[in-house]
Amino acid sequence: MRRLKVPEYILSIKPYVPGKPIEELEREYGISGSIKLASNENPLGPSPKAVKAIEGALSRLNRYPDGSGHDLVMKLSEHLGVSPGNIVLGNGSDEIIGMLTNAFLVPGDEVIIPRPSFLMYEIMARSAGARPVFVPLKSLSIDMESIAENISNKTRLIFLCNPNNPTGSVISGKDFARFIQKVPQNVIVVADEAYIDFVRDENCFKSIDYINSEHHVVTLRTFSKIYGLAGLRIGYGIMPEDISGILNRIRPPFNASIPAQAGAVGALGDEAFFKKTVRLVHDELDYIYASLTDKGIRYFPTQANFFLVDTAKNADDVFESMLKLGVIVRSMTSYGYPEYIRVSVGLHKENIRFIKALEKALL
Repeated sequence: MRRLKVPEYILSIKPYVPGKPIEELEREYGISGSIKLASNENPLGPSPKAVKAIEGALSRLNRYPDGSGHDLVMKLSEHLGVSPGNIVLGNGSDEIIGMLTNAFLVPGDEVIIPRPSFLMYEIMARSAGARPVFVPLKSLSIDMESIAENISNKTRLIFLCNPNNPTGSVISGKDFARFIQKVPQNVIVVADEAYIDFVRDENCFKSIDYINSEHHVVTLRTFSKIYGLAGLRIGYGIMPEDISGILNRIRPPFNASIPAQAGAVGALGDEAFFKKTVRLVHDELDYIYASLTDKGIRYFPTQANFFLVDTAKNADDVFESMLKLGVIVRSMTSYGYPEYIRVSVGLHKENIRFIKALEKALL
């Protein structure tokens, strides 16, 4: 059989390894009744209004989705106060990342990426043959000055995760305002705001404020977190119309399914669920902080629905120990933090169980 010809820049990609489903881990380790605090999911489940809307849409599954996503786009336009032309729907915000790299990068271009951050930025950049330029975090926060210093005449995209995954830190409005003045107008700044709804810091930068500026700033958001619709894979981008017009040339015509569009519209009308989720995350973070402080365990405050814990020992070993106790967290070894774990906020009873399991794992 002939050898397949694959570009070297594709072969350079390390596959993204997602957190395993509960069912797979329980089979693998022979356990049951476990709780998953590894993938930053909504512990309350999906928005009830989203579920009702999805159920009402199931009878239409023999039809293709509305390729324009009209109802969802109009609802988002009203909700966000932007033009419908500023919105591009995606099969999760991951797909928008892929559209941006496919549309605006050619082999040899450079993409600036904070490290560590969401791993899909690097994967998508490399898939277009571009060279990732990594800028280390500074005290677990994105170093905006260093990012500006790394801009070259080959830079085409800059990815900023705000709040950053996996550290939960945010970029201040003042820092971004200084930074954007140093960015050439032919460079697109992509602000991934998957966790923006959990932010308590009033000084946090909001990229949507730049939608009508002279700069090319793209906002990415998702229904996976605050609305609990991770399984539907529905996200969106908010961007200047010259960018959305390009993305719509390559966007697959039916990339947002009928259930996803219906569920997202329903979720946007579920203000009670939105507030309940935010309240739960904030209240439980305060409880977890107090519990860890009381036990002398070092943690890092967050602006997201997850946080980092310094285990002061091998994170993979801690992960394995906690897994055997039925508590699934995420080791940060692959992110360059071999003694840290990332933990998603769960229900109160789950967080109590997490604290107890962590204590045992650290013995």
